[in-house]
Amino acid sequence: MKKENYNKLLDEVIIPSMTKMREAGQKEYAHDLDNVFANFERVGGTLSLKREKVLMTYFLKHIDGIMAHIDGHTSQRESVTGRITDALVYLTLLWGMLDDKE
Repeated sequence: MKKENYNKLLDEVIIPSMTKMREAGQKEYAHDLDNVFANFERVGGTLSLKREKVLMTYFLKHIDGIMAHIDGHTSQRESVTGRITDALVYLTLLWGMLDDKE
């Protein structure tokens, strides 16, 4: 892929998809419009885990699905690009958690 095509894909498809997915996740899971980490903290409290461990569990679920796709299991409930988008969002949330501690 040429650099120009990649930049267009990133700017016009990937980043807008991440933003849309993150906003939908905030409404569906966080149940708190102010705290983007509410879901991870709630589940972490229930399981006595740090919010980062909860996030990594969810993130690794998508990595597992991506690996299954790479290994040839292409008929999954969610498209591989959806799983990649979710994984990217989880990484940005982890970045936010790390930044929140500083």
